[in-house]
Amino acid sequence: MENTQNLNESRIANAWADLQNHSDQGGALDQDAYRLAFADPEFLLRRETRGIRIQLEMLKPDLDQAAQGVDNTVVVFGSARFPSPEDAEAFAQAAELSGDAQQIAVAKRHLRNAKHYDNARLFARLVAGHSARKPKDQRLFICTGGGPGIMEAANRGAHEMGALTPGLNITLPHEQRANPYVTPSLSFKFHYFATRKMHFMMRAKALVAFPGGFGTLDELFEVITLVQTKKAKPVPIILFGTDYWKRLINMDVLVEEGAISPEDLNLLHYTDDPQDAWDVIRNFYGLPV
Repeated sequence: MENTQNLNESRIANAWADLQNHSDQGGALDQDAYRLAFADPEFLLRRETRGIRIQLEMLKPDLDQAAQGVDNTVVVFGSARFPSPEDAEAFAQAAELSGDAQQIAVAKRHLRNAKHYDNARLFARLVAGHSARKPKDQRLFICTGGGPGIMEAANRGAHEMGALTPGLNITLPHEQRANPYVTPSLSFKFHYFATRKMHFMMRAKALVAFPGGFGTLDELFEVITLVQTKKAKPVPIILFGTDYWKRLINMDVLVEEGAISPEDLNLLHYTDDPQDAWDVIRNFYGLPV
């Protein structure tokens, strides 16, 4: 009896080749009853197949990361709008030449916030440097949202140490691309925020939140809630940039009003030093120096 054909063989690949040829020849990719279901884009993009798409967004990054040994991550969040020191300096020079007061004010803000880019880069280098000396199953990988700003800085620091570094990007109305320091084979793109969040948490052994906006706050409070409600295992949650976070969120008010318990504040660690942030993680897990 003939063996069942392996799904990796050419029959499935040919289905995609036929679809590509159809498109290349100017054929519209309308729904086609005779087309294989998984090779029918119009079918896969229907409202009724949303569940399948969510499953695929869960499965693809999971398989790819597992295959490359990315089992434990340190997730770094932060603003996509904070430039590198070199970019901030270039912007400042251009602003001074323009003489535009508003541009000069923005340039001063960029120069002030560029320190967060530098600190994220240095922190990632510490994590990657430690992991480079460890067996594969004991390594920690820097993972970010894959975009610019703080995310780029963290991926950059890991990349400079020769480490693999994942980026979990997402489609937005104003399209963004993965920063150049994300490892290409670990550069993922999501449509659903929910599946992206799950992938951040599935391998996370720590969260480091640098100053950021709504996206950073969204991810931060997601993790705090999961840990507080014991839906996720305890992990270090580090708020980098003490002045920023203390000005932005008065956690003591939540305790005073009875909205959280006093011990919930112990979930958070404030710092302004990359080495201190790494030491918090290292001490939490009892990692050697």
